[in-house]
Amino acid sequence: MFVLIVGLLVAALHLYLWKRLVKDTTGPGRARRIGTVVVVLLALLVVAAIGLGRVVGPVAGEWFEAPGFVWLGLAAYLVLALIVLELARLAARPWVRPSGMPDPSRRLLLARGLAVTAGVASAGIVGTGMVTALGPPDVRRVDVPLRALHPDLTGFRIAVVSDIHLGPMLGRGHTERLVRMINETSPDLVAVVGDMADGTVDELCPAAEPLQDLVSRNGSFFVTGNHEYYSGYQQWIGELDRLGVHPLRNERTTITRGAGGFTLAGVNDLTGRSMGDAPDFDRALDGRDPSVPTVLLAHQPVQVDEAAKRGVDLQLSGHTHGGQAWPFHYVVGLGQPSLAGLSQVDKTWLYVTRGAGFWGPPVRIGAPPDITVVTLKPAP
Repeated sequence: MFVLIVGLLVAALHLYLWKRLVKDTTGPGRARRIGTVVVVLLALLVVAAIGLGRVVGPVAGEWFEAPGFVWLGLAAYLVLALIVLELARLAARPWVRPSGMPDPSRRLLLARGLAVTAGVASAGIVGTGMVTALGPPDVRRVDVPLRALHPDLTGFRIAVVSDIHLGPMLGRGHTERLVRMINETSPDLVAVVGDMADGTVDELCPAAEPLQDLVSRNGSFFVTGNHEYYSGYQQWIGELDRLGVHPLRNERTTITRGAGGFTLAGVNDLTGRSMGDAPDFDRALDGRDPSVPTVLLAHQPVQVDEAAKRGVDLQLSGHTHGGQAWPFHYVVGLGQPSLAGLSQVDKTWLYVTRGAGFWGPPVRIGAPPDITVVTLKPAP
């Protein structure tokens, strides 16, 4: 069903582009035939990028994933630009004095003008978005007040990173940059909240190795995201543990500094339900010390509903990429309580990082990547 839906969407997208960029801008003949072949090949490239990446692996996938996803991003913004321009043209039409019978050459000139304008606009948007997506993440700093926080834990810093998405377009250099930037914040603890990689350990272990260089006073911890379940989650859990990033699989540990402490818990991602590795809040949280705060790592923000029922003080999540690219964030946000930033559900604080990588088109519009340093403060 997923493949069918994706195939239909790709076909519809490219049919519209063929109509506006090929049929409307050319007459019958060689130019139209060449344009038609190019559009069909680009559609097949997108299908290959979406459907074959996990089949052939990141090494072979880089030959078609990068160009396929770049084109997909450009195609999406081409469609948006063409629709906006067409709506503007229709809105202006009643104010333009009729000039008699329609002139085919005039229509052709107008279609070509709209196509060129849309192409320039979408190329500029996508180019800017690629620079943002492939560039260094922002380092954000957020204070979160927690009840019953011991004075010795005031100022405790948690470096939160999510959605690293190692794969054909993001490799070892990406990880090295993230590790360097995290270490420069001098964190007390590092929380990696899911979607580490888009590929198996065998394919991507060299890209993940720099994680062993993370430095923090109280260690590094990890919970699964949905993409781990597409990439061999059991192997990734073992590999991250080997690299010193300790998985919290529906379990908890106590973090201490001086005479103070808090509970750090982690639950599996919702996607684990289909693989016998479902999130288990009862196992992770029941029996914890109620006199100290609880910080929960959970990949998807929507999991905060269960966290709030159990009196969790703070949930750290990712998954949404902050929407990744405007205006598609309206779709990404469906069903999630928050796309990015700090919010509150009942008495539970929820912080959602925009993630440090990307999935699909290497484009971020209005949602730059980030690493966030969450600083714990006592509640007033």
